[in-house]
Amino acid sequence: MSEKRVAVVTGSSSGIGSAVARGLAADGVRVVVNSVRSVDAGRRLAESLPGAIHLRADVADEEQARGLVRRTVEEFGRLDVLVNNAGTTRRIPHADLAAVTPQVWREILDLNVVGTWQTSVAAMPHLRESGAGCIVNVSSVAASRPVGSSIPYAVSKAAIEHMTRLLAGAVGPEVRVNAVAPGLIETPWTRDFTEIAEMTKRLTPLKRVGLPEDVADAVLGLIRSTYVTGQVLLVDGGAHLV
Repeated sequence: MSEKRVAVVTGSSSGIGSAVARGLAADGVRVVVNSVRSVDAGRRLAESLPGAIHLRADVADEEQARGLVRRTVEEFGRLDVLVNNAGTTRRIPHADLAAVTPQVWREILDLNVVGTWQTSVAAMPHLRESGAGCIVNVSSVAASRPVGSSIPYAVSKAAIEHMTRLLAGAVGPEVRVNAVAPGLIETPWTRDFTEIAEMTKRLTPLKRVGLPEDVADAVLGLIRSTYVTGQVLLVDGGAHLV
């Protein structure tokens, strides 16, 4: 069994997930980079990190979520950290109720909520065995404020935050469970959010849009903070104060 800690970061071929994977690798953690569609980008990232591998899996599919964990443990002999970053959204104005079809709900909830649950459950025996296992879920400020790219997206993130608290109470003391809730972060998903970006720069105390590395720092901080569990850490440049 490898003596180095091992982490799975779902949805980590770009953006926040990629920054988290790089930060973990810099800390000496062996990282499993995961993606479904961006396989080439995921492989390139894994090749750039010492001891990392890329595994393709759709965590919204129960068997693939289990397979992701199983193949990680087969490769490295252990699993210490799970970062549930994989997610999806649709950009739908909140007032456009007709556009939010049942299929939209299922697509977003299946990946964001059910996917987070499935990887967490699959990983739990190995995280318990680690002796210092932890999960960090990636939520959003949309979980607690009436904002977000769509109503289903915001609802999915609210569910993730409550899941975080419930899991933390259920699996301690062996495993810690926390979450980060980013505000507007510069990623491929948000490149067209120009109006929101300008408002963020003008109104928030830190006067800038966040970077993926800002969220990665928060994730790494929660991983290192061994007396913290059941917490949701806002990473929004102070936008909650506005």
